[in-house]
This record gives sequence, C-alpha cells and structure tokens, in this order.
Amino acid sequence: MPKLKSSKAAAKRFSLTGTGKLKRMKAYKSHILTKKSAKRKRNLRKAAMTDSTNIKNMKKILPYL
Repeated sequence: MPKLKSSKAAAKRFSLTGTGKLKRMKAYKSHILTKKSAKRKRNLRKAAMTDSTNIKNMKKILPYL
C-alpha cells in the first residue's frame, strides 16, 4: 500500500493535543475588527477543540497526525 498524503491545508490549521483531540484556532479574527466588540475579539483569541462530528473526516485527511 502506498504512503498516504496529508492535506497540507489542514495540517497547517490543526494540531493534536496530548489526549488525542484536535485543536484549532477560531475564525473571524482577521479583518473588519472595528465593529466587533472587545469581548468578542478576546474570545476569538482562544483555541478551540474540533467538534466530535468532524473527527472521522479529519483523521482521514490527516493520517499521520
């Protein structure tokens, strides 16, 4: 069986935690920040875990993670 290729786009955006969960950064923090409240922008800084419904697909596109 040949080697599998990781999706490079996904590999740059997701990382594995020590317990095996996928960590991601939140969206909507790149531009048009003036109309967003300070509280909203502060909460967007924090990393989040990938939802359990997406884990199966993520494992498929990131086989070596």
